[in-house]
Amino acid sequence: MASAFPHQPPVAHAPRKETNIIVDREEPTDVLQVLSSESAQKILGTLKSEPKTASDIAKSVDQSVQNVSYHLERLCEADLITPVETWYSEKGREMTVYALTTEQLVVRFHDSTD
Repeated sequence: MASAFPHQPPVAHAPRKETNIIVDREEPTDVLQVLSSESAQKILGTLKSEPKTASDIAKSVDQSVQNVSYHLERLCEADLITPVETWYSEKGREMTVYALTTEQLVVRFHDSTD
């Protein structure tokens, strides 16, 4: 029997073209710390092709959903990914769909003479 819930409707999301990360000794950024994780990098890599749910990401990077969820939370806090849609499983459970917030990260060093 077919589910009454849509399983994976299309996701309309366009990430920003570029995001600047400013490195400043006065105000440290957590983005670089989040990016230092190999798991976080793999998650970002799998989201490059298309938005995905936590369970889809976990399968793609061969990690547990719990570990992926931890990194998704940190990546959201760092504004590197964002929830873009809600899909429903065949059992009717809500599943958040995540996507990249930007296509490129540019690291810039703060110039104290500015």
